[in-house]
Amino acid sequence: MSVAQVFSFLDDLTEVVPGGLRMRSVVGETLSVGIVDFLAEKGATIAAKAHAHGEEATLQVTGGCTVGLGDDPAGPCDTVELESGVVMIMPAGQSHWGVNRFDAEGRCLRINVVTPPRAEYGAKGATRVYYPGAPTS
Repeated sequence: MSVAQVFSFLDDLTEVVPGGLRMRSVVGETLSVGIVDFLAEKGATIAAKAHAHGEEATLQVTGGCTVGLGDDPAGPCDTVELESGVVMIMPAGQSHWGVNRFDAEGRCLRINVVTPPRAEYGAKGATRVYYPGAPTS
């Protein structure tokens, strides 16, 4: 019998960058869910890094984000603006990156659902925390 995976995107987050990013990822059979909660104190210094994966639905919960479509965060590209309450569907394989804007409390919170599951988030029952722009050491 399958068991539901349940967590709180308000409480069950792991600190990835002290004072900058908290997150959680959960992987199912056909999709992954990533919660990214950037904090203004150090989150504004996390460099944008282009990445691509499966089709993604993003809900901007708080704050905002300018999403660049392309491989080079320093180069010219088309952009999509996300504000609190906005949903974006990113096509599978589209390279993209983002620059966060923070709400009055200093947060920028997004929920990302990707199918097929993002490989860097691990496998069902063995998920791991990963963010492409976060320092690795």
